Amino acid sequence: MKKLMAFSIALVLLVSSCGNNYQRGEVIGVKGHTWHPYKPYGMSLIPGGAFIMGKQNEDKAYSINAPTKTVTVRSFYMDETEITNAEYREFVNYVRDSIIRYRLATLAEEMEASPKKGIGKYMFKTGDTVKNAYNKYMMNTYGSLGNPDDENAGKILNWKVPLIFDTNKFPDEYYAEVMDSMYLPIEETQDGTRMFDVNKFVYKLRWVDAGEAARKGEKRSKHVKDTIIKVYPDTTVWVRDFAYAYNEPMHDDYFWHDAYSDYPVVGVNWYQANAFADYRTKKMTWFLRTKKRQPLHRFRLPTEAEWEYAARGGMEGNDYPWGGPYTMNEKGCFLANFKPLRGDYGSDQSVFTAKAKSYFPNAYNLYNMAGNVAEWTASSYYPDSYYFGASFNPDVHQRSNKRKIIRGGSWKDVKYFIQVHSRAYEYADTARSYIGFRCVQDFMGINARKVSRKGQQ
Repeated sequence: MKKLMAFSIALVLLVSSCGNNYQRGEVIGVKGHTWHPYKPYGMSLIPGGAFIMGKQNEDKAYSINAPTKTVTVRSFYMDETEITNAEYREFVNYVRDSIIRYRLATLAEEMEASPKKGIGKYMFKTGDTVKNAYNKYMMNTYGSLGNPDDENAGKILNWKVPLIFDTNKFPDEYYAEVMDSMYLPIEETQDGTRMFDVNKFVYKLRWVDAGEAARKGEKRSKHVKDTIIKVYPDTTVWVRDFAYAYNEPMHDDYFWHDAYSDYPVVGVNWYQANAFADYRTKKMTWFLRTKKRQPLHRFRLPTEAEWEYAARGGMEGNDYPWGGPYTMNEKGCFLANFKPLRGDYGSDQSVFTAKAKSYFPNAYNLYNMAGNVAEWTASSYYPDSYYFGASFNPDVHQRSNKRKIIRGGSWKDVKYFIQVHSRAYEYADTARSYIGFRCVQDFMGINARKVSRKGQQ
């Protein structure tokens, strides 16, 4: 009887405490943190809306442009400029350094080197050196953080010890052996300078075709794809794109020299652009994790509709990002980098590409949405895609279709092709001296216009 009375009192206390803590038994939702939109560095917020997509006056090409269509896009962030050589070099250096550290760590294990000197300092982190409890458990149980069938998959590289590139300061011969494996063969050495074999700079891009899995009602694990991508830009495009032209200086220096750090990267194909966006996503996710903040949407290439909507800058019926229909301002200065005046390339102040932040931005603070370099989009090219594409967030994209839409025109194009509605395409595995890209990220929330007025973090 005493036990029953004690249980009844405990139950009453529990019910009363629930009533106090949960507002008389009402469902009030899971308590979370207040969400403040996070504006990625170097991006502008593009408030979603509807617009008439496509060319609204005479189509002189009669081939690539599809008929007009009213579509609506959701809010998103977009890079204010094209991705620059400096930004893409960061990605290339990360891939290079990861491969070097992996090879150093692998050889150190094989040689059973001392972790306190020489190549041994670059050993993989083990369960004893990992502080995170979960990672320590995974390392001790499976030997890695990745696929247990691959003893090196997901092993943690030691990034605290700096790499040494000065051959006079290599710590031991094993370190020299690893570095030698990354260089071009000795017989290809020019002027006694060893150069990296950039074909070894490869990035493993793992992606999930979630849309296809949802349409087929299958597990996502059945639609996981791995793509191995060589990340170094094809610098030979400056020579191959133009027969009987002297472009060797651009071929030799454009990507790596500091003089061109703020210029848009070119020579990257569609797959390389996607690999860069994936690296950027992982870097941001890691940072937010260290700050105990919620993750954001991934960085990606814009769809064709998003690109045109952003390029228009909130205007309707305009031919160019600044309005139009002219390519000069009232002072007689050209408003973009293209091929004016029957081929007088220099009359717009740039013979080749211009700095990524050149000329005047449009109303969304986006630079060079016309000219400079054409830009990859995520969308596949179909002549009649405007007919069967959705009217809300349209994205006609199929991996099997290797023809990808490029937009904006470039420094080598006449003004017709730098209009906001002009369409063109290139094959996904093709790189050009006049094609670059910029990234977008989906906005987390609904009322982007209110956020853009108040400002963001």
